[in-house]
Amino acid sequence: MIRRVYRFLKKRLKKVSGFLKKQVPVYIPVFQNQLLQNRVAVITDGTSGIGYEIAKAFLNSGAQVIITSRNQSRVENACMNLQKDTRKKAFGLVLDNADVKTFSNIIEKATCLVGNNKIDILVNNAGVLTKEQFGNMTENEYDQVLATNLKGTYFLSQLFANYMKKNKIRGNILNIASSSSLRPAISPYTISKWGIRGLTLGLAKALIPHGIVVNGLAPGPTTTPMLYKNNSDSIDNPKNPAGRYVTTAEIANMAVVLVSEIGKMIIGDTVYMTGGAGLITFDDITYSF
Repeated sequence: MIRRVYRFLKKRLKKVSGFLKKQVPVYIPVFQNQLLQNRVAVITDGTSGIGYEIAKAFLNSGAQVIITSRNQSRVENACMNLQKDTRKKAFGLVLDNADVKTFSNIIEKATCLVGNNKIDILVNNAGVLTKEQFGNMTENEYDQVLATNLKGTYFLSQLFANYMKKNKIRGNILNIASSSSLRPAISPYTISKWGIRGLTLGLAKALIPHGIVVNGLAPGPTTTPMLYKNNSDSIDNPKNPAGRYVTTAEIANMAVVLVSEIGKMIIGDTVYMTGGAGLITFDDITYSF
């Protein structure tokens, strides 16, 4: 009798254990609103991942959206997909964030796309990683990351800030930072994100007298093609205190808030959406020395 009870309980425990391990879909509420009605946004590298999801959220919030990419076909495909997802037209421009000399006419091109409406939101999202770790880093890889992630952001922000000031536009600049800006800076990517955190503070101080609000948004490990290597539908991440990855939809929701009137008094801040990664633990990343 005792053995039968034991076997029964063991079998039941095994079933319960398997159920607990099974991934349950996480419900992410998505804004459907008019918070960005009559606004015009440029989002760098908006063809996939966080940039694409921000573009989608902005369109669903009433904004006109222009996305950029280094590749013409990628930007065209992304614009078509955005129209399918939102039933609203998105515009695209070819732009290499690492090539500052090509920035000069980007505003003129962008305003022509949206019927000469004034651009009042810039989202600096473009960013790249390196494959090599410290000890094997090449100068070329280092320069490419810093040029794209930091130098490009600096000079594009300068261009749009001067445009907003000249046209008396009380707009927003949103820098996509990273929880990496809280970690020891051993890689070019981490160094660049430390720079973005500092630049966000500097831009905010310099531009708020002109009514231009600057903030940062720092994702942790996120379900993007760049970082999310899991081929299944699971978003589990046991190394993260929250137990899962951040989703791109969650990042996009916060982006809407930060550039809307709701976030008007958030100035020079970086909002960390990390699930605790980098903030309360460093166990989500392995450093190679």
